Amino acid sequence: MSPTVVGLFTGLLLGIAWVVGGFYAFVGTAVLGAIGFLVGKVVAGEIDLTPYLGGGSRRSR
Repeated sequence: MSPTVVGLFTGLLLGIAWVVGGFYAFVGTAVLGAIGFLVGKVVAGEIDLTPYLGGGSRRSR
């Protein structure tokens, strides 16, 4: 699926969340969507978190 289509569906879902649940539901949906996006990038291997989690600083003896 192209990024344009994914963006379209994301915008539609955020709009529905805003209409149905109000502004805070919109913000909550946007935050959870961003977290899901980052988790997907980590799982796909496009983002490496080892420098931030301390895994890259270990040395073998």
